[in-house]
Amino acid sequence: MRRDVNWWQVVFIAAGSPALVMFSLGGISAVTGTISPLVWLISVLIGFVAIFTYAEMAGMHPNKSGGTAVYGATAWIRHSAIIAPMSVWSNWLAWSPILAIGSGLGSGYLLSIFLPPDHALITWKLTLFDLGFLKEGLSIRINAQFVIGTILMVAVWSIQHTGIAKTARVQIILTLGGIIPLLFVTIIPLFTGSVTMNNFVPFVPLNGEWNLEGWRLLIGGLFLAAWSAYAAENAVCYMSEMKDPARDGARSIIWSGVLCVVLYALVPFVFQGVLGTEYMLSPGIVTGEGVGAALASMVGASDFVAKLLVVMLTFTLFLGIMTAMAGSSRTLYQGGHDGWMPKFLDQLNENGVPTRAMWTDLAFNAILLLMSDYLFVLAVSAVNYVLFHYLNLNAGWIHRLDNPDAKRPYRTPKLLMAAGIVLAYVNAFLIGAGANIWGNHILFLGLAAAFISTPLFWYRHYVVDKGKFPPHMLADLVPEGKTELPPTRAGVLPYLALAGGIASMAAGHFIFWAT
Repeated sequence: MRRDVNWWQVVFIAAGSPALVMFSLGGISAVTGTISPLVWLISVLIGFVAIFTYAEMAGMHPNKSGGTAVYGATAWIRHSAIIAPMSVWSNWLAWSPILAIGSGLGSGYLLSIFLPPDHALITWKLTLFDLGFLKEGLSIRINAQFVIGTILMVAVWSIQHTGIAKTARVQIILTLGGIIPLLFVTIIPLFTGSVTMNNFVPFVPLNGEWNLEGWRLLIGGLFLAAWSAYAAENAVCYMSEMKDPARDGARSIIWSGVLCVVLYALVPFVFQGVLGTEYMLSPGIVTGEGVGAALASMVGASDFVAKLLVVMLTFTLFLGIMTAMAGSSRTLYQGGHDGWMPKFLDQLNENGVPTRAMWTDLAFNAILLLMSDYLFVLAVSAVNYVLFHYLNLNAGWIHRLDNPDAKRPYRTPKLLMAAGIVLAYVNAFLIGAGANIWGNHILFLGLAAAFISTPLFWYRHYVVDKGKFPPHMLADLVPEGKTELPPTRAGVLPYLALAGGIASMAAGHFIFWAT
């Protein structure tokens, strides 16, 4: 890949991460009620602590693209041929659906402000399959959202086909046209007195009590918020495209984390403070399609200005889609390049762009875009995303033990590394306790989707590659002056970590669903 960007350009590329707050803002508010800002704050702080571990791993892999899941997989592969590829697969399976979800919500934003609710284009729908056995009301259908959303995804593909440097320039424009309006509609109510503290009273979960059900709602909110609020880690997807990866990797991920903390703390607080819980329960807020219009209404603008703001907030979603395609396609490419995923993904065009991986993203998300419930898609992908973080936070200390002499331009402070280890098991607990808040089969479907990685990897590794990894797969970890890796020193600890994660997940499910 071409080394065309520096750390601040990567921050702009990753600026779609805070834009993801709009994807599940309404859904989480509708489940957690007045405590939704607390849910977002806790979640983004968990994600912020994690990125320090990821920054260290990123610096250890200056020649790899694809993000921190790839860097974590190089720690796990020397201990498990099932877990390592699952980390890469689960990360991609979590990030890629942003294309479908963002495109679907963006088309919903536009349709909601330019057409009345009973217009033929909005009501028209062709149902292909009924999936009500998975979740009530779920189906595969074709409608105007699907058509417009597909056009948006193809537009993103076309922009990114030209290369990382041009993508960065487009991202800067989208950031100015998307994140700044989001900040505008968030900050203005703070100065106009529109934030009403009564909208946070009583400060309890939506069921009205801090009992078992109330805590289950809180944890369900934390589980889903993680899909958005941990997203600063995507800044390290571009290590092999940075001009100075050793210096810029840590800078890009930490500054992306700071941006996420600011927006994920501020936007939900103002959203709840201005609109209140009753408004959050309206159908357009729960599905997410009415969030743009709700945000625009908070500044008391005229009808024309409100529509203009919704269009600009659609740029915010577009920014998230751009970030997701850039990051997830590089995860696919590096997976194909390193022997984790199908070999055909290991291809770059003349601009150094992983076009086959991008085509795969586009095709996969065209299918997801057909689904009638984007929150369902988000919840299944969230299982994989939180699972990936559990694995990756453990990969940090495995690298410390197994590769003590590998070059580390940035070294995570021991306290933050230890905090990350604790949060790994918090994440495992969130999966077991929180996933099924969003549907009775979410936990099962999410874990089943994660294990798809096993046959894909085994076919690639044992059939296509005859049981051998490409020579470059672990090359970044070889100490200077050496020709091969030292023996592993972690012993049985990675297996104990896996057992602990399974126990944490099972405990969460048992406490909140089996009692």
